[in-house]
Amino acid sequence: MKSFSFLSKERENKPRTKGLTMVLDKGLGLETAESLMKISGEYVDYLKFGWGTSIVHEQDIIRSKVEMYQSYDITPYTGGTLFELACYQNKLDEFYQEAHDLGFTAIEVSDGSSHIPHDEKLEYIREAKKEGFEVLSEVGKKNPDLDKEITVAERVEFMKEEYKAGSSLVIVEAREGGKNIGIYDSKGNAKESEIDYILDNFDSNKILWEAPNKDQQVFFILKLGNDVNLGNISSDEITSLETLRRGLRGDTFGKI
Repeated sequence: MKSFSFLSKERENKPRTKGLTMVLDKGLGLETAESLMKISGEYVDYLKFGWGTSIVHEQDIIRSKVEMYQSYDITPYTGGTLFELACYQNKLDEFYQEAHDLGFTAIEVSDGSSHIPHDEKLEYIREAKKEGFEVLSEVGKKNPDLDKEITVAERVEFMKEEYKAGSSLVIVEAREGGKNIGIYDSKGNAKESEIDYILDNFDSNKILWEAPNKDQQVFFILKLGNDVNLGNISSDEITSLETLRRGLRGDTFGKI
């Protein structure tokens, strides 16, 4: 039983269909990661092995971490840059096989660091589904100048097509920093008019908003409620975000 549970706003238990939290693992050690999950694992739904971090660590460590996360009913998945690297090197078959061997049941398909024609990206989503993976796809470019070339209408159209192709969730790119990219300006403030356009034209429950900064998390919780899907959450801010979702911090106290 949780301490002072009579004061807390209830949240849907896992497996959740909304109010999802995706946490970014940038290379945590197994013991550190497991310690975090012991106290906060119930608040995490997806765990992304960031970028190509899986490459620089031993297979046994990755496999053990994947298994550990899954024991807490968390879906670990490979970062989109790793997929793009495999695609760039024409080694997708090997990539799928190794992902299976390491225990991953989900992967991210993105084109943020490389150029992949959108029709090809859609085919990769379908292909990954056929390979037995849950697919999360990401829309947006990691280069701010290139990302600005994508209109909000184009972004929504890409989201619709990727969801139709088989993505379970479509991620709105914001990188780890959450500034000067996608739906955020150079100071990290949300571009509300663009967000409203996306919400008017796409199912919010199928969107995973990257919101690495607290102010961004507060913005979405106040705008869409505590069951908004949020991603790129730092591993040391899992509890912080959950308290925001439950109205236990001044930012959301009495507002949700």
